[in-house]
Order: sequence, then structure tokens, then C-alpha cells
Amino acid sequence: MIHIPAVPQGAFPDAWRQCVGTGRLDLALRHDYQRSLRLLQRDIGFRYLRGHGLFSDAMGIHRPYDWQGTRHVQHSFTYADQVVDTLLDAGIRPFLELGFMPSGLASGDDTVFWWRGNITPPADHKEWAALVRATLTHLIERYGLDEVRTWPIEVWNEPNLPMFWLNTDEKAYHRLYEITAHTVKEVDADLQVGGPAISPGADEWLTGFAEFADRRQVPVDFVSRHAYSSGPGQHVPFGTHQTLAPASDLLDQFAAPHRVLKGTSLAGLPVHITEFNSSYCPDNLIHDTAFNAAYLAPVVTGGHAHADSFSYWTFSDVFEEAGVPTALFHGGFGLLTHRQLRKPTYHLYAFLARSGEELLARGDDHLVTRHRDGRVTVLAWAPVDASGETPGPEGHTVRLSLPVGAGQWAFLRRSSVDDERGNAYTAWRHLGSPRSPKPAQLDVLHEASEPAHTHARVPLTEGRADLTLTLARHEITLAELTPVVDEAPPWWDEGRLLGRQPTSP
Repeated sequence: MIHIPAVPQGAFPDAWRQCVGTGRLDLALRHDYQRSLRLLQRDIGFRYLRGHGLFSDAMGIHRPYDWQGTRHVQHSFTYADQVVDTLLDAGIRPFLELGFMPSGLASGDDTVFWWRGNITPPADHKEWAALVRATLTHLIERYGLDEVRTWPIEVWNEPNLPMFWLNTDEKAYHRLYEITAHTVKEVDADLQVGGPAISPGADEWLTGFAEFADRRQVPVDFVSRHAYSSGPGQHVPFGTHQTLAPASDLLDQFAAPHRVLKGTSLAGLPVHITEFNSSYCPDNLIHDTAFNAAYLAPVVTGGHAHADSFSYWTFSDVFEEAGVPTALFHGGFGLLTHRQLRKPTYHLYAFLARSGEELLARGDDHLVTRHRDGRVTVLAWAPVDASGETPGPEGHTVRLSLPVGAGQWAFLRRSSVDDERGNAYTAWRHLGSPRSPKPAQLDVLHEASEPAHTHARVPLTEGRADLTLTLARHEITLAELTPVVDEAPPWWDEGRLLGRQPTSP
């Protein structure tokens, strides 16, 4: 039995809620995307949303034209306004990633993804600067300077990878960053700009970025990096299998910027992990499983010790980097499938959203918090074997002595998700993996995605409840305990209720 102290360690940091990822930004114009976003914000309530493609052709911002033999550029914000309006209406702000290159400004034809984001440097850096300046100026005019100052501005995405930045030219990225950062600060000195948004395994780029920023006196307000823990992809048609490192590897990656940048001019800056997940492939079915939720639980509950934010990639399977999905469950990054089916990892975040403001304890398999009204919450998870060589323990037990408060009883509400419960993926497999489920099947899947709920009374001894949670394989569970104020009249005799045991409380 683990004795949980009544005195809190302090506030429970909610860096886990600071940001979440999305597919390219123009997807926000779609009805199913908007429905998913509203559900996400109702149940979880993220603060920022980061996605690709602000400057890609589908957003239509950069519009070159010829007039009387002279080239001109018009900056059009028809779609940008609709996208940002959609986000703000849903209660979430944009984390602006500046990219990819508009085709009318690009120095080449190299692209990435099914939707062809251009990955080449600008043919004219002055025109790029004008694009950045016009976009930020417009956003400030429309949404107000105080509002836009709260939106972080990240320059490009994973320039260390050839699929995202032509020839992974580090000097060319530094030049792009320098011009962009100075342009941002010319618009307003208090706008926050940063980078280099590198992928795992390229921390030498952080050192080079710090040396460049120091040498050139380039403004950097935050440092960004990505984190994934999967090995090389083993591809099958419309799918990928991968190995996974232990979840602690993700926390090591979260901590890397502070470790690598120690002693540099960028030491101490905020660190944003602007993408993270288990697998970096948008067609790995691990994303759809309870294993993924239990695997990531120690990361999501402990990442605040290493980074100011860590953005789950992504909130929805409305995505399309690898093309239009061929089935409802296809291994997409999303917390939600198309048609708003909640995956187990969605419930991990939704459970966290019900946690309290005070941190009482955190262990290898549990997180204990307390609300200001006295309600105590326990988020617990079954350990997983990241190698997949063993299926994980069946019947993992967490025993806690919890400070709940005065009285004789506490009300216990427990919500659970595992391989069978709260698991639409498992139900989908039982249905025969229908690629396009019929309406009645969708009803079944939505029902299956609801966590299992149980309710009970727990006796209190000197203000404490002894709680034993036995977890199924890959289970995550949220236990909420509230002191009971019994308002039953003194003449009520539960033992006289037909079918009830006289000893029932």
C-alpha cells in the first residue's frame, strides 16, 4: 500500500494540454474536421493547434500575377481567415508553423506528401519576407495585437530531413530562419519566434542553431524539437509495422534540448516538443490501440519535467499526408478517427482533463491529484512491454492510501479503457474490419468507444480511503473519489428495500 501524502507537492503542470497537432491547415474547412475539433475541446480543451501548410498553395495566400508586363504578388487571406476563425470559435489558438513554400515563390518543384507541400527554399528571400510580413500584419489587424502576441511562430518543419527541406541544407535553413525572425520582430518585437523543429536523431542541429543565432545575433524566443520512439518501418500495403523503444526514450528526447543547449546562448529558453507520438507513420495500427494509451501514459503524465509543451501528433485522422485513408481504422495519428470515434489514447487525455489542480503523487504506474473542492483523482495504467515480446501483465494491481477528507464514506467513480472496454478498434475487428461501416455499425462502434464506468462507496478511516485497483492488460483507468454527504432521512432503512442486503451501505 502506497501512502499518498495529504500535503500537495505543488500545482500539477498541464504542459500536456498546451498544444496538439493537426494535418494541413486547410482541412479545418471540412465539416468532419470541425465536428472532431469541437468534441476534442469539449472533452479535453487544448490551448494551441499546430499544423503544416499555412503557406502551401491550398491556402491560397501567395498569389503572383502579371499586370502590364510586370510581376506582382497579391496576398489573399480568404481561407486563412476561415481557418483561424474556426479554431478560435472552438476555443483553441494557432501555433503558427511557417511553411511550406508557395509554388509561385519556390526555387524548385520538389514536394512532400500526397498533397504536395513544396520543400524548396524561396527563389526570392525578399518576397518570402514580404509574405511573412503581410500575413502577420493581416492577422494582427483582424484579431488584435494582444491576441496574436500569444501565438508562437515556428519557422519550417524538420529541415534536417530531405523529405522536408531540399538537400537538408543547414546553412540555407539558417538563412531562411534569420530573414523570417527579423521580419517577425519588425512587425512587432513581442511576437514569439523559434525553431528549428527538428526530428529525432539530429540534435547536432540544435548546437549549430545556437552557434548561428549567437554569431548572427538572430532572435530566438523558444526552441522546438520532435519526438518519436519507433524504429524503421516494415511496410505492407496500406500499413506499417515498427518496433518501439521504451517510453522513457520519449522523455529523454523531451529533455534533449535543455541538455544539448546547456552553456549556449539558447540555454534556458522555453522548449516546445511540437510533435510526438509512438510511431511516426500515419498508417501504423498501434495508434488505434489501448497499448498506445498505456504506453504513452507515463510520458503524458511526466513530460512537464522536461518541456514546456509536448504536442500529440495529431488530434484527428482527418489528415491525408499518405493519401485518403482506405479504411475507418487505418493506423492514423489521430486521437479521433473519421466520424469522431474516440480511440483509447483520446481517453488518456480526457481522463487527464478530469484531474485536479494539485499534484499529490506520481509513480511508475499512477498519478494522484486533488481538485480545489476536495475531490481526489487517480489515473493509473498497466505497464507495457515496448518490445512486444510479452503481452503485458494481466491483473496489474495499484494499492493506494488516499487522503480524501472527513466523513465515513467516499463515492468512487471509476472509468476504464483496455483491449476490450472503451475500445472501438477491437469492436471494429470483431465486426470484420469494415472499411466503410454502415450507419448501424457506426452506432455500435460509438457505443464501444465509451469507457466502462463503475460506481461504489469506499469507507474512510481517519479521512483516508484504501483503494485497490486491479488493471487488465493495457488498461488505463481514472478513479475519482468524493467525500459523501449523506442526505438520506433518518427513517430510511435500506435493508427493507426488496432485494437489498441489510448490510448494504
